[in-house]
Amino acid sequence: MKLLTHNMLTSHVKGVTKGYPLIIKATEVKVNEVEFNPQFVTRMIPKLEWSALIQAAEGVSLQLGHSQDLPSTLIPNYENDDDFLRKVHRIMMEVEVIEGCLQCPESGREFPISKGVPNMLLNEDE
Repeated sequence: MKLLTHNMLTSHVKGVTKGYPLIIKATEVKVNEVEFNPQFVTRMIPKLEWSALIQAAEGVSLQLGHSQDLPSTLIPNYENDDDFLRKVHRIMMEVEVIEGCLQCPESGREFPISKGVPNMLLNEDE
């Protein structure tokens, strides 16, 4: 699961009012190079919940053993900063959670991630 995907997922368990952002509990994380596309990154940034991306990046950075070096707030004029766009591209498109789970911040319900695919299906009583 790429962190771009994580940024768009939320818990839909009954009764949950704050199911976002999901907490990543990764047991396996990989970095796979993806061709840099600055136009795509620039178009995606306004659609992201920046603080959730930073939180996810910090969590998986511990697993990878290095910092992703992203600022805590979105920088002005980011579309003209190639270095910044490359950093966002790396965390959004190249870092991938292979195994682990996503945890609802309110209910604690865990959704497994297997082979890079999060299973967000609910049980009938949820």
